[in-house]
Amino acid sequence: MADSNVNGSYIMYKNRPLVREDNIVCYGNMEDKYILQLIIMTEKELGDTKVPDKVVVQILSTDSSLPQSQRVVKQDLKDGFNDALELGMIWLERYLAS
Repeated sequence: MADSNVNGSYIMYKNRPLVREDNIVCYGNMEDKYILQLIIMTEKELGDTKVPDKVVVQILSTDSSLPQSQRVVKQDLKDGFNDALELGMIWLERYLAS
């Protein structure tokens, strides 16, 4: 996931854009009411590779009229990127359906 832009278009995962910049991964359409943000807080060594360890999962409102501090509508801390992404995608689907 080192390169978030391929040939001028975002990498798509399950029909939504997936973008990474440094330790932050954003998933979802900015035109939707909510997006998922994953913040990689720590990494651990797995063989010769560093993998995400502690990951903050956030559902963010895309309402630009809200102050930044009020855009986080749900948050949790998970161990491992896969668990964080799975939980976040469930939350995102629920918020978008409401």
